[in-house]
Amino acid sequence: MWLVFALLSAVFAALTSILAKVGIEGVNSNLGTAIRTIVVLGMAWLMVFITNTQNGISQIGRKSWLFLILSGLATGASWLCYYRALQIGEASKVVPVDKLSVVITLVFAFIFLHEQFTVKSAVGAVLITAGTLIMVL
Repeated sequence: MWLVFALLSAVFAALTSILAKVGIEGVNSNLGTAIRTIVVLGMAWLMVFITNTQNGISQIGRKSWLFLILSGLATGASWLCYYRALQIGEASKVVPVDKLSVVITLVFAFIFLHEQFTVKSAVGAVLITAGTLIMVL
């Protein structure tokens, strides 16, 4: 089931890029990011209430709060940079560079989460990096 959600995530991420590129035209990238964030915030809270999970807030521990907040700050920084890059660059070049996050995530997962970095992971990371360079240069 995780694969279905991951594929849907990829489709929606692709739509995000195209819709954002069109939507950001003539709009300050920070303002565009703020508008997008309001929509995402509304959708997220709607899902919390639809699934009736709002009572779980009181059960979240300090460590989880800290890392969820840090993750939110990283997301905000990523979105601000992404929208600015989309505004001044071509989507067909910005998106592949943004997807280098896959390679960076593999490295971070190895260093910080002690996940395995296999030959398959290394080959995939090299191919993603090579593909990105081919698309951008």
